[in-house]
Amino acid sequence: MWEWLDPGLSAGGLFAGVMVGLTGMGGAALVTPMLVLFFNVPAAAAVSSDVVASAVMKPVGAFVHIRHRTVHWGIVIWLSAGSIPGVLIGTAIFSQVADTEGVEETVRVWIGIVLILALVAMLGRALVSARAERLRGPAVLEGIEAPVKIVPTVLLGLIVGILVGTTSVGSGSLVVTTMLLLYPLLRPSVLVGTDLTQAVPMLMVGAIAHAGIGGVDWAVTASLLVGQIPGVWIGARMSSRYDGLALRWLLMVILAAIAVRLLGAPAELAGGIAIGGIAVVLFYIVRQRLARQEIRE
Repeated sequence: MWEWLDPGLSAGGLFAGVMVGLTGMGGAALVTPMLVLFFNVPAAAAVSSDVVASAVMKPVGAFVHIRHRTVHWGIVIWLSAGSIPGVLIGTAIFSQVADTEGVEETVRVWIGIVLILALVAMLGRALVSARAERLRGPAVLEGIEAPVKIVPTVLLGLIVGILVGTTSVGSGSLVVTTMLLLYPLLRPSVLVGTDLTQAVPMLMVGAIAHAGIGGVDWAVTASLLVGQIPGVWIGARMSSRYDGLALRWLLMVILAAIAVRLLGAPAELAGGIAIGGIAVVLFYIVRQRLARQEIRE
């Protein structure tokens, strides 16, 4: 009955789910490379399977925000106006490459490049968030009534849709950072709720399109979801007691190492980046804690 279940994939999905629930980062940027590098899933199947898994996962978080009325439906609609055709364009490009002899190398390079973009976006998010805080100051934060900047919002949706259709990566990190630039006064809860909700129609259309081209490994998708669903719930529960800041930086280091590996760098270089980056982050964490202890004393 459970022959389809791969415990290793479920454990990986659990880890990814906890990271997403705890830090709000990772998602496809973590899962797709994990499938390719650690579980030897063909790159094309990894992309299609993760798109389908994400289409199942995102509505869970979106539903919570819809109930709490922290979704800006105007932004969702205009993002979807770009992302839905974008994901269809991306899937069409993906299907053309899937029939070529060098599909594995091509898709791995695509994922590596988009991971670099996602990392830049994650770093930019920290800087943009600080800028947004300064801009907010005494200003009244905007909620679901904030006016929509239609043209840049549609273009953002189109670009992200194409990236998701071709690599499954980008629906979260790229959207949040760009929305911070477009809507710096948007209330944080509305920003998160809008990001989660806008991804739902795009991923559902993308999942149907990827399933239509026959690239989904359903056993991989199911095994991932067995771990991801409880993982996201556990991570979200933990996030109420821990802000996840250190893990965000550790995750970025890991993704940097994975990206250079996917782009063809030697395993030694990727390992060196991971070890060096983790050491720097741990040093920073220890230094910060010692500084806080000195202040208390």
